[in-house]
Amino acid sequence: MVGRRAFLAGLGAVALAAPTATAWASPGRRSAQAGLPLTVVNNSGEFGNGSIRMYIVGSDLETKTQSRVTADGRLVPVSLSDNGSDGFADYAIPLAGSGETMLSLPSMSGRIYFALGGELKFRVVADGNGNPALQYPAGWVESDPNFRLLHDSVEFTYVAPGVGDLNPGMYCNTTMVDQFSVPLAIRLDGSRFQTTGTLVAGGRQKIFSQIRAQAGFSSLVVDDLRVLAPGHGLDAGRFDSGYYRSYVDKVWHTYRGTDLRIRTNRGLFTGRVDSADQFTFLSDGGERTAPFARPSTRDVLFCDGALTSPNDGITGPVGAILAAGLNRSTLHSHADQPTTDAGSFYRDPVTNHYARIMHANTVDGRAYGFAYDDVAEYASYVQDGSPSRFTVTLTPF
Repeated sequence: MVGRRAFLAGLGAVALAAPTATAWASPGRRSAQAGLPLTVVNNSGEFGNGSIRMYIVGSDLETKTQSRVTADGRLVPVSLSDNGSDGFADYAIPLAGSGETMLSLPSMSGRIYFALGGELKFRVVADGNGNPALQYPAGWVESDPNFRLLHDSVEFTYVAPGVGDLNPGMYCNTTMVDQFSVPLAIRLDGSRFQTTGTLVAGGRQKIFSQIRAQAGFSSLVVDDLRVLAPGHGLDAGRFDSGYYRSYVDKVWHTYRGTDLRIRTNRGLFTGRVDSADQFTFLSDGGERTAPFARPSTRDVLFCDGALTSPNDGITGPVGAILAAGLNRSTLHSHADQPTTDAGSFYRDPVTNHYARIMHANTVDGRAYGFAYDDVAEYASYVQDGSPSRFTVTLTPF
């Protein structure tokens, strides 16, 4: 399954709110006829089409250059000369005057942003090698010029037939990994019809009110603009940096004398916490993972640091399942991972209540509340090897 990790890799390991280093080449301009039909539907009920701007930005899959899509569906490399007199690049694509907006989506890996009631500010900068790189909006950073603007995005990788040695298809998701602001749903037509991301009736209001009511999480709500993911909240001083300490301690204590069994596509890995206070796993095929140190709260929320999961087929999948078990608070109670019963998720008082609330307010129970929410396929993600149309809907507030 191609999860959010693959999207970020496709974006060139984008460091949001910071310059993105990319290789530079001059690919010219792409034909609008080669893309995947994209339909945008505004059912927000709060904003008319004239008040909404769309932005499609990301990475060219062939040249690896940071690029943006024009209103006629061309994929164009970003350039320092795109910055206007105010220092920002205007990549806005207005929605149609009324009804649905139609566009051709080129082969690329990126994001479709929507700004409601204003325009997003993107800036093109030079990376460490002097090549053009794009600074993305970071709605969780108060100093970001987009902080007071209502905006959100969906992520996708569209591989047209014949692009390098990549498998053709559309891989897409709605994401709350960084923040939740605008309710968005996606539909993918192809070999079958698929949809995800739709909230329950009144879902946006319920998410805001339930997080405001959750002890320790209430400060993640920023007015009526957005809810910050707790990892970003931690960095902003809005969330307790020691929140997960007691739960991690409980897990580490449990598995000093008991096996934790993790099954991946590679087989069964069995591990314990050793005398060096590290978790190490050995597969039934004799493969040993890199050791996992005791993670901090920040490591758990970002699924990073001590839980960094390399793309090696061994340590990576085990680390992803560890991170999912910690966010869902199933590791202490379930020695066989990954757990697949959603009824067992988020039962411990110390858990990722942000992710819990996101899942509780989606029609299909799927959401991207943290980076490894694709473990056991609970992410708001769909894919198709022969897509025919992609639809993004701004659903009712």
